[in-house]
This record gives sequence, structure tokens and C-alpha cells, in this order.
Amino acid sequence: MATLAAAVLLVALPAGGQVDLGTEEQRAAGKIVYDKYCGQCHGDTGDGNGYATPRVKPKPRDFTTGTYKFRTTPNGMLPTDDDLRRVIEIGAPYTSMPGWPNLTSAEIQNVIYYIKSFSPDFENPDRYGEPIEIPRPLESTEESIARGRVVYEEQGCAACHGEVGRGDGPSAPTLVNDKGDPIKVADLTQRWTYRGGATKEDIYRTFSTGLNGTPMPSYADSLEIEDRQHLVNYVYSLGDGDDPNYGTLITAVYSEEPIDLEDGETLDALFETAPMTRFPLVGQISEPGRNFFPSVTSIEAQAVYNRDEIAFRVRWHDLRADTSGRNSPSLEVPMWDEDNGIGAEAADDGGDDFFGDAGGDDFFGEFGGEEAPAEDDFFGDSGGDDFFGDGGDDFFGAADAGPPGAEFSDAVALQFPASLAPEETPELKPYFLYGDSQNPVDLWFVNLTYGVADTFRGRGSESIEPTEADIVEAVTSYDQGEWTVTYKRRRSSRAGVSFAEQQYTPVAFSVWDGFNRERGNKRALSSWFYVYTEPSVQPATTFPIVRAAVIVLVLELLVVFLVRRRARRQAAGEEAAGGTLAATEAPAV
Repeated sequence: MATLAAAVLLVALPAGGQVDLGTEEQRAAGKIVYDKYCGQCHGDTGDGNGYATPRVKPKPRDFTTGTYKFRTTPNGMLPTDDDLRRVIEIGAPYTSMPGWPNLTSAEIQNVIYYIKSFSPDFENPDRYGEPIEIPRPLESTEESIARGRVVYEEQGCAACHGEVGRGDGPSAPTLVNDKGDPIKVADLTQRWTYRGGATKEDIYRTFSTGLNGTPMPSYADSLEIEDRQHLVNYVYSLGDGDDPNYGTLITAVYSEEPIDLEDGETLDALFETAPMTRFPLVGQISEPGRNFFPSVTSIEAQAVYNRDEIAFRVRWHDLRADTSGRNSPSLEVPMWDEDNGIGAEAADDGGDDFFGDAGGDDFFGEFGGEEAPAEDDFFGDSGGDDFFGDGGDDFFGAADAGPPGAEFSDAVALQFPASLAPEETPELKPYFLYGDSQNPVDLWFVNLTYGVADTFRGRGSESIEPTEADIVEAVTSYDQGEWTVTYKRRRSSRAGVSFAEQQYTPVAFSVWDGFNRERGNKRALSSWFYVYTEPSVQPATTFPIVRAAVIVLVLELLVVFLVRRRARRQAAGEEAAGGTLAATEAPAV
């Protein structure tokens, strides 16, 4: 009977292959693994409605639809087993889909068989196609990149991905998948966030297969192979690496020049001398106001100082500038389910998230957009859902209602200890979530509606008060998907931390995305890192080198002198001894 069942599941394919749905035993074994690792998000029936779904972004894949984004097969076709295996093994970067490298090859294959059982499409030979051929990448010459830029413009990629690829195109806020869920456009300048892979081959595959269930079409029929390769080279050139290369230290460099926030050209030239460091940001998930899926995942920072002042410059990418509405680190955030419009019946434990009253809604907050044309999006929602197809909007998820960005503005804050730890315990720092009662922090907060800096003293998330101990100035700008905020303050402080030369000062970052309705304790944030204030006068290296050389030379000459003197004395002694011996041995007359 088992043999008959297996035979029923093997159907001839037009290409000469077979529909392989595994045996009953294999699917049963796959169910055990699926229930242990996958069902919490993807649901017991594979419909993407597991008990964790309300808190997971992107939304888990709905396997019942038979729609998968990341494949090597043509547009509209089902993935191969190898496609599914790759996703299970490595996961999807910057999503809630982890990799499962601990699973054996047999366990993964059995899970694949079980996943296939959720959709009848896997029994239909017409839904299968041979993997596309991926040519060897072209060399990234100036000519190829220039041609790729032309193709980028001709295909309307900037409508979603923006002129320089930061995901800030005019259509970006309105994109949805085939379920009507809002999706986030890929930031082409940050290759490490590509869901389908960051190599040139991966990008070519995405152009050629499209992303099923999203506005990202296949260009296999509309673009020749060579133009797709040129487009790959152009997109690849927009990024600065396959890895974010996160750092832990800002090095503040010294300058004799004044720090004038009003003189943009001079200010830019000043910061060109300072190294840039990228820091990771994550959601605040420890306290009420939780944010499990922030839209901003990294921030870049620099610092310069002169005799009297210090300046910090931070940059991050945002799909649009939200410069209306309000924001403050002290704004109260409702319970998680209330803030997200999710009823108690949709969440365990009376509608709360795993931690009680988590506060993170989806990426697009109170989105209410319309569908964008299919030709717009480069990676569809490749900012997008988990690795498995159409089940869920983008990385940061769906939204609820109302015009996005109408209530809350974008904002950013630098955080420093109010005072440095004693020298004997320099590792001690305040609690990174707005400090604590014994160890307060100072916040340099900028509401980007106004573009001015306000200062706050934090003694914990429930105790944040304005302070005017130090005047902090700021200038802001938004250009093609990138916010730039420059702060300035006197190095010495009347009531906060001062920035002495050769000092390591803890620093942390917070970013609020108004479009995602982030405010108060609901934000993207970092842990503590450090600012090192370089000495204004670098120790001279020439004189120490010359001095060391002279000392070595003198020592060498002294050694030579002593050796030679010893040799002369030894020779003289031997000569005197020889003369005495000769006189003793001479015959008497």
C-alpha cells in the first residue's frame, strides 16, 4: 500500500523529471521537525498563523498558497528542493526567519516534503520549471556600471528604490504584496540586508525570476541577458560591502578650526577628516513600549572637536522624512496589542506579546496605501518577508490604519552617562535603557519636525525629564533617503559628562521612525559603545627615533671601544710575557 501511495505521488513532468512529495514516513518525520521548529510561526496547518505571528515581522510564510519569492525557477513557478533547503539552512537576514544549520540533511528534506503537503500546487506538474541559467558575472567596469544606470532609469527602478537606491522612491510607502500587506523596498546600498543573497549571481537571479507575490517582476523577457548583467553591476556598485562591518568605537579627531553649524561646506570638510563607524540598532524589547521590528537597523557616526567644543554627526536611512507630528523620549506608548489594533483573541496571554505588553507594531505603522505598479520594485518586498514567498509583507510588516506619519515625527538621540564611572571600575555604566535611579543618563534628543536639540535627564524609562544644564545645538538634513544630524556642545559640562582628551566616553543611540509610529520607549536603539577623544597634540615620533638611534650608536661605539681596549691589553700582556720567557731561556755566557 505504501508503494502504491509513493507511486501516486510521482507524476511525470514535461521536462522529464518527477514530482517528488516523499513518502508518508518521510512526511511524518518532517512533521515532527516542523512542529518543533516551524509551527509556532508558520502555523500548525502551514497557513502562516502560528501563535507567534502577531509579534513576528515579517509575517511568516503561508505555505498553503504555493507562492515563494526566492527561487531559481522562472516567474510564477514553484521552488526546487534545493531552493527550499537553502532557505532552511541559512535563513533570511534581518528577518525573523532564522537559519537551522543544526538540522541534518535528512531532517531538512523531510521538512521540505511536509511543507509541500500544505499546498496542492506541488502535485501539479504545470507549476514546475527548470532552474534558470545564471551566467558568469560581467566585470564591473565603468562602462558596464554606466549602462546599468541607464537600464535602472529606463525600467523605473527609482520609483521604488530611489535615485541612489536607498529605498526612498515615491512609490515605496504604498507598496503591498498580493495579500494587500504593505512591503518594504530593499535598500540597495546595504547588500547585507538582501533577503535573497548579496552576490552578483543572487541579484541576477532576482532580476530574472522576479519575486512571486510581490510587485517585483521578472525581467527575463523584457531585458536581454547582457543588460541584466549591466544592471547587476550598477546595483552592486551602490553598496559599500557585503558585510556591515559594525564597529564599537567613535574616534573624535582634533581640529584647530571652529565648528560652525551654519557653514555647511566648512562643516562637511571638517568631518571628512573623521573616521566613520557603523553601529547596529535593534528593537527595544525589554520594557513596556517594546518594538520588535524597528525600521532602522544601523546608524553611522563621526566626531570632531577643538579646544572648546565637540561635534557629533550621525546618519541613517529612512524611506521618507516624517517632519510633522510630535515625538519625545518620554511619550507614553500603549500596550502592544492596543497600539497595533490586535484584539486579545489574536494574542496569547490576553493579547499581550511574549513579554507582557510589548510595543512594536509593524514597519508601516498605520499604513493605508494603495498598490503600486508591478514594474516599480527591484526586490519587491525584498526588504520583505521571510524567505518563503508571499506569506508576509516586508521585513517590518503590515500596518493598520490611517495616513502614515501623520501623528509622530522622525527623531534621534545620543545618550551619555551623566557622569563617568570611577577609575577603579571604568566598566560600570548606567542601564542602557534611559539609565537608572542611581546612574542617570543625558539624552541629546532631536525631533526632526523642528530640527533643534533638546536635552533630557533619564533615570529609567519612567523617569525622563527635560534639563537645561548644557546647551546642545543641532542642524539636520534629509537627502535621497538619508538623514544627517550634526550636534555640537561645549566639551566641558556644568552638570553632565565632559569630553577630556584621551578619554573613553560611553555613548548609545536611539532612532525613532515616525512612519512606523515609533515614539517614547518604542524605538530602535543600540547598546553602549565608546567615544575616544584623540590627543590634540600627537607625540612626536622623529625625536624619539633619533634619540634612540643615538643611544644605540653610543652603546655600540662603547662596546667596540671596550672590546678593542681589552684586546690591546691582552696583546700587551702576551708580549710582555713572551719577553720574560725569552730572557729566562737564553744560555749563560
